[in-house]
Amino acid sequence: MNQTITVFRGDGIGPEITDVVLDILQTAKAPLEFEIFDVGAAVYEKTGAFIPEEGLKSFEKNRILLKSPITTPIGTGFKSLNVTLRQKYDLWANIRPAKTNPALPCRFEHVDVVTVRENTEDLYIGEEIEVDADTVHAIKRITRKASERILRKAFEFARENGRKKVTCVHKANILKKSDGMFLGLFNDIAKDYPEIEADSMIVDATCMNLVMHPERFDVMVMPNLYGDIVSDLTSGLIGGLGLLPSCNRGEDFAMYEAVHGSAPDIAGKNIANPTALLLSACMMLDDLGCKACAQTIRNALDQVFAQGEVLTPDLGGNATTTEFVAAIKENLNR
Repeated sequence: MNQTITVFRGDGIGPEITDVVLDILQTAKAPLEFEIFDVGAAVYEKTGAFIPEEGLKSFEKNRILLKSPITTPIGTGFKSLNVTLRQKYDLWANIRPAKTNPALPCRFEHVDVVTVRENTEDLYIGEEIEVDADTVHAIKRITRKASERILRKAFEFARENGRKKVTCVHKANILKKSDGMFLGLFNDIAKDYPEIEADSMIVDATCMNLVMHPERFDVMVMPNLYGDIVSDLTSGLIGGLGLLPSCNRGEDFAMYEAVHGSAPDIAGKNIANPTALLLSACMMLDDLGCKACAQTIRNALDQVFAQGEVLTPDLGGNATTTEFVAAIKENLNR
């Protein structure tokens, strides 16, 4: 029996990359049915809601969401819809793997790191207090419950995937109570996983070492804000955000999304790279027990990269999205 999933097409390049990813999934005979919804700024202009109520009800029923980028205005208006979805459905574990593809040009050849990011608190709760006209306090919330579950998730992920090391990324030298608690809990939980090497590193030193010696890292676990920044950095090590998949998991719901933005400047030009969303869909298939189908899609994508003849502009080529997807489907049909 096919699994029914909810799909949010997003805005900007979102609808373009969503449609072609669904096309690839169908070509690969993924055992899925889709309930598809338009979301984002264009929908808001028509209906007054960025996400239609029917879309949320679909997600609550299906519990699996494949989501394209949704534009968030900077400095005005409303909280990020991505943050809202993560908090509303308690999608507390954000997992972002970054792995070098040998066929694509990048600075390093053997990057293979996974960022495990706490997804529901820290500064991303979005609580700010205007003390006076010249002063604003932003609240950083770190709790024992959220910290313990993400730290244990990182070690469980390492154990389940044959990883050897977990690094805790923090700023406990300055934030002695909040990050200090996070680091202390990490050290305690690490004792339950004696077969996995555990170490810690201050976030600024982590960034320096990632761009100098990425081979030192395996699984990294950290609070929300650092995870957002560090995972973007890891994408730069492998060729950009267009190659970085992501999943957001909780106890009851899971959301799979490309982590890049909606790129309105190239929307409608047929040059968007759908790889990040496609690889996120492969993570979804893995979690649904369809690992063979996911690997077939990854293999077809890798063949397109290896051939190097049909690549989108962000990958150094001049192919359209349509041509890139056609090459993936051709490999699938073989």
